[in-house]
Amino acid sequence: MARAQGARGLLAAAALLGFLQAFSSFEVKDSSGKVCIIADLTVAFSVEYKSNGQKEFARFFLPQNATVEPQSSCGKGNTSHPILLLGFGAGHSLSLNFSEYADKYQVEELVFHYNLSDATLFHNSTAEVKRVSQKNIIQASLGTQYRCINFKHINMKNVNITFSNVTLEAYLTNGTFSMNKTECAEDMVSTTAVVPTTPKQTTSQVPTTSPAPSALPSNPAVGKYNVTGPNGTCVLAYMGLQLNITYLKKDEKMGLDLLNFIPHNTSSSGTCDNTSAILNLTFEKTRVIFRFALNASTEKFFLQGVNVSTTLPSEAKVPKFEASNNSMSELRATVGNSYKCSAEENLQVTDKALVNIFNVQIQVFKIDGDKFGAVEECQLDENNMLIPIIVGAALAGLVLIVLIAYLIGRKRSHAGYQTI
Repeated sequence: MARAQGARGLLAAAALLGFLQAFSSFEVKDSSGKVCIIADLTVAFSVEYKSNGQKEFARFFLPQNATVEPQSSCGKGNTSHPILLLGFGAGHSLSLNFSEYADKYQVEELVFHYNLSDATLFHNSTAEVKRVSQKNIIQASLGTQYRCINFKHINMKNVNITFSNVTLEAYLTNGTFSMNKTECAEDMVSTTAVVPTTPKQTTSQVPTTSPAPSALPSNPAVGKYNVTGPNGTCVLAYMGLQLNITYLKKDEKMGLDLLNFIPHNTSSSGTCDNTSAILNLTFEKTRVIFRFALNASTEKFFLQGVNVSTTLPSEAKVPKFEASNNSMSELRATVGNSYKCSAEENLQVTDKALVNIFNVQIQVFKIDGDKFGAVEECQLDENNMLIPIIVGAALAGLVLIVLIAYLIGRKRSHAGYQTI
């Protein structure tokens, strides 16, 4: 009996470890067990919601332990279409509803349900399930796998969903990915990567036919920037800054402009008062303005808006580019503390412009001299730290269960011999 209990405990621990493994691929099978949909993808969510009457944002990823729900289906002729329904967390789901026409297949509708009563993601929110959807987000030729490495942003009401590293295929004929591929438009755009050379000539334009990783700039260097107000330093920021712009070229094709800000060639300025602050960063012909605000009721500062202006490469149909977003709620922390995030964060200005920040630490308003206050970690860093802790705890539990099972088994085996 003791051995049986130990074995069951060992299996439970193994199951826990399995739960923590990375399930990068999802499959849908028909009643005979034949695979009709395969999807390997990374999905990031940004959801705006209300907490105690204040606008908040929840950011999270589709977890690697998301499950293929029973409602998933291979479809039946003309009566129903293939569906991949992924469930995760406390009542959240992401559905890819496929259809075919002529020689193409597509994700005809993307549907996301999120449960605002999930306190782990939505703090002090309402007990309500929301639904958002978007039509025609992915298209590929039948008999090919759809491949998209770059970011694909889907904007819906109060929800932004970002796909990356996607490989999927529906209407499979042999149960595995086809050898042929359909590349997404985001991977096929020509790029102009700005790479630092010398202080006198800080950039060179490197055209490529596809955004191969070797052709793109590496992560930008971290610079130190500050703004001084009537009462001393009111904005203190460390960060690497990268601008990512998609634009229309003269030949009607799409181009991608990536620009890394070089700290020693970047000038900073700004203004601030008791409830707002502006950090203005200028690198060559490019300017990024960060607008911060104070939420007096919660005593928190946050990034309220970003303005971008730059000159695009000569191949651009419209050389001057400007974009702004003044309804953001990013980089939030308590006044007197600093916001810190080692992970890359993507600030979406518009569907054509992203501001990517790296290794950021920032504090606004109440700053003691030129030093950061107590650190408030971003959710991305907390998630990255939590996974090793959970895995370590699971491994420790597994070792403990094996040890207990061994000791109990050893005791039972000795009990079988009686002294005469």
